[in-house]
Amino acid sequence: MSRLPLTGGCLCGGVRFEVTAPPVSATYCHCTRCQRRSGTAASAQARVVPGSVRILEGAELIRAWDPPDDGFPKAFCSTCGSALFALRPDTREVAGVRLGVLDPGHGIRPQKRTHVATAASWEAIPDDGLPRHPGASP
Repeated sequence: MSRLPLTGGCLCGGVRFEVTAPPVSATYCHCTRCQRRSGTAASAQARVVPGSVRILEGAELIRAWDPPDDGFPKAFCSTCGSALFALRPDTREVAGVRLGVLDPGHGIRPQKRTHVATAASWEAIPDDGLPRHPGASP
């Protein structure tokens, strides 16, 4: 991983943020919800230390979608639609950051693949040696 803080932002540049502590973990999630939210076969994300994400610009542009069941709210830029964060349901604090919105060179590599039982049938999961979990990882 590169030096801290890690920085990132949305596609339009309206939202900028930093991550001040090393991520706890990083995963590829293959669940149907992540497929539909991202429009891709899997979502690459890093779970972060509570309180380690600081919004530098564009806090007023961030909106969240609350799933109807037990999922984490998903934060996005209201201008360009970039998926940014997963939020803790109880505190609305950032729980996870989408790896694609971090600035290049962050050096974070997912360590496992979750929800592979619901992986997209149209894209094979690569043989990359990462542990695979049919649902959420233990």
